Amino acid sequence: MSQRMGMLLVVSGPSGSGKTTLCRRLANEGEARYSISCTTRPARPGEVNGRDYYFLTRGEFEAKRDAGDFLESAEVHGNLYGTLSSEVTGHLCLGSDVVMDLDVQGAAKVRACGDAKVRQSVVDIFVMPPSDEELLARLSGRGTDTVAVIELRMRNALDEMSHWREYTYRLLSSTQEEDYLRFKALVIAERMRVSRLTGV
Repeated sequence: MSQRMGMLLVVSGPSGSGKTTLCRRLANEGEARYSISCTTRPARPGEVNGRDYYFLTRGEFEAKRDAGDFLESAEVHGNLYGTLSSEVTGHLCLGSDVVMDLDVQGAAKVRACGDAKVRQSVVDIFVMPPSDEELLARLSGRGTDTVAVIELRMRNALDEMSHWREYTYRLLSSTQEEDYLRFKALVIAERMRVSRLTGV
């Protein structure tokens, strides 16, 4: 039997699109390993270091970046974000799927990664909210951000949505359940690609 190379599921979408919920659910069901990102932003209420993010100081982050520890990194909303190579590459080679929730900058850097195995394993999907009005309602409904922060996130979201054509797949959001069913169907279909088999 041929072994399958793991998939790197790169999921993007504006804040409030539901992308993190999709990634977390896929991981919680044992379908993929969730890649935990590093960030210099402060933890929100309820977030746990090592579960939601690795929360680093700017100095710690920059030291890891300078040492070449990141698969990708970028500055977003004034904070640094990055994916440790150790969170991804070894799992792919073992045939395990990895899911990551990245902004458009991070996704572009993963697609351009110098590691050919990483590039070949990428399946990228953009989660698009059904409308600008629904996106604003989702951002406002969190209840954790100020009006100024919500306005900034909305402006950034509109800019981010202009990049959806750079992705292989686009998921137009509906309900959480419908979104997940379509997302999981895509994952199952991609696993059947002959090009993912390492012994053919």
